[in-house]
Amino acid sequence: MRSYRSLFRTPEFTPFLLSFAAFAAAQTIGGLALGTLVFRATGSPFLSALSMFAPQLAQLLGATFLLSGADRLPPRAVLCVLALAFAAGTAVLALPGLPLWAVFVVLLLQGLVASLGGGVRGGLLNEILPKDGYVLGRSVFNMLWGLTQMAGFAMGGALLLLLSPRTCLLLAAALYVLSALATRLGLTARPPRSAGRPSVSATWRTNALLWSSRSRRLTYLGLWVPNGLVVGGDSLYVSYAPEAAGMLYAFGALGMFVGDLAVGRLIPPALRPRLATPLRLLLAVPYLFFVLRPGAALSAVAVTVASVGFAASLVLQERLMSLTPDDLAGQALGLHATGMAACQGIGAALAGALAQLTSPATAVSLMAAASVTVTLTLAAMGRRPGGHLGGHEERLSPAERPRSSQVYPER
Repeated sequence: MRSYRSLFRTPEFTPFLLSFAAFAAAQTIGGLALGTLVFRATGSPFLSALSMFAPQLAQLLGATFLLSGADRLPPRAVLCVLALAFAAGTAVLALPGLPLWAVFVVLLLQGLVASLGGGVRGGLLNEILPKDGYVLGRSVFNMLWGLTQMAGFAMGGALLLLLSPRTCLLLAAALYVLSALATRLGLTARPPRSAGRPSVSATWRTNALLWSSRSRRLTYLGLWVPNGLVVGGDSLYVSYAPEAAGMLYAFGALGMFVGDLAVGRLIPPALRPRLATPLRLLLAVPYLFFVLRPGAALSAVAVTVASVGFAASLVLQERLMSLTPDDLAGQALGLHATGMAACQGIGAALAGALAQLTSPATAVSLMAAASVTVTLTLAAMGRRPGGHLGGHEERLSPAERPRSSQVYPER
């Protein structure tokens, strides 16, 4: 599948995208509103950054205990419950006088619930699309995320000039409800991909199995760490340039859109595996110059160019799917999504702490330098025997690939 026309003719692909677009718009508008609310109340770059990315950090706990549900629960029902839970939590965050500790409790609960979202959506997309349409479909999914972020942050920045952050949070809650309705009305009910009940033991066993291959480990680390460090630096936009934060987030989303369009539609499949390291370096290098504290216009240019490098995730997700059997696709993608989200949360906390000790501009550049270092280290490890980061090393062996109910018997 090499054309957008054939892609959008695929049943359920369009409603799948629409439900995700509403959810993503709610996240961007709500996240910017909450970060602004916390920064105005505390004046702390650390707390502002952490408020925007705390749910991602909390997803690490969910990945540890709940992730087997990504393949063992009906996907439409999970996505509906997830959207409604976020709507309720965001409405609570809009309550006047809510203490700061309660804000972070709500964010923790949202993160735990969200830990299923990435795996369920990834596995469902894998079911909706034929095998030869996955990369193109995933690129459209990522481009939609970039466009929604661009529009959401731009709209959120404009709304914050006219409305209070709490009113913007209520608008975000309404968008979450819209996402739930689009999911319920636009997607058909599907059975779980794997037999058996979700459980903590099943989650741990499958995660351990996915982690057992050196190629998958290096792929996961390439997906998580360089990205998480750069996004941690991105979390400082509110404290780096309070009046231009929405613009910087919007230009970052524009760069992400361009990168996913190029990799998903224009780059030949044979060339894609070679781009993982160059794209990850592109993601970080422009931020090294933030230590010079460029103006808003130059910062926007740097952010746009750097964000093209987010397309590395598309290359690495394709590699991950080539190393994973279909009946574990949901949990494999869920482990990627929650691990990446957790690294972004850790990155935000680290960047906020560095900004408290130095300055937001210095912290952004230090996070970028760390990302470059990790990328070069992983590239060197991938060139060693057994790494095979440029190819498709071992999938699970036949002994590992019976039905999930046989591989992971319930206790």
